[in-house]
Amino acid sequence: MKKELKCLVITLVMLLCLLTGCSEKKESQDISKEESVLDAIHERKVLKVGTTGDYQPMSYRDPETGKYEGIDAELSEDLAASLGVQLEYVETSWPTLMEDTLSGKFDLAICGITVTDERKQKALMSNGYMINGKTILCRKEDADKYTSLDAINKPEVRVMVNPGGLNEKFARENLKDVILIIHDVNQEIPSLIASNEADIMITEVAEAGYYVRKDARLAAPLYLEPFTAGQIGILMPKGSEELLDYVNQFLKDEMENGRIDELMGKYVLID
Repeated sequence: MKKELKCLVITLVMLLCLLTGCSEKKESQDISKEESVLDAIHERKVLKVGTTGDYQPMSYRDPETGKYEGIDAELSEDLAASLGVQLEYVETSWPTLMEDTLSGKFDLAICGITVTDERKQKALMSNGYMINGKTILCRKEDADKYTSLDAINKPEVRVMVNPGGLNEKFARENLKDVILIIHDVNQEIPSLIASNEADIMITEVAEAGYYVRKDARLAAPLYLEPFTAGQIGILMPKGSEELLDYVNQFLKDEMENGRIDELMGKYVLID
């Protein structure tokens, strides 16, 4: 009986050692994987940045020149330069943003992405580097009319949003009585509002500020009183923890040296 008990104890100890060894091996493999993300960027000498290219003033692709412009476009250039590598944009869309991120289509995504708990559960998000929130664009002559969600949420009001992102989600959850119009090309919506094809665009503070500066026909009456309060961050797949640490330090430096304020003044702030 003692002999059998001794054999059982030995077997359990061996099993525990095997399991511990497997766990240590897996942890080692995971660490290796984390380190390899940043290493791979340096080895290929290219940072692959996912972007929708449709979001002024964050990251917008000029259809005529193919050049990207905006706050996040310039931040992407700064980030690549800090790594000592070339920048390569990879096209994505709001409906496929998370899927493309998790599949490793690019190293990280920078295109005015709001930090949310849902996104953080599925992927990694950097610290926020710019305050943002949901607000509206409307025609200048209607600015006094649309001063709250209740004032907007009426059957005759035409609200236009781009598909698949948080703008559409916000409209569906908070404006159930309006005429909701889904328009595929986000950057066309402000001019459609101005030309009376719709009454309201659900957007973010940054985008609203940009278009009001650009088009005198438009107004953002709730620019200083957005419906939500959030921050914009950089999205990347899990397993990229080392890259995440690098990005967070990069963003901290950009804020401390005044670069973020400079870009906000250039693209967003309403006089």
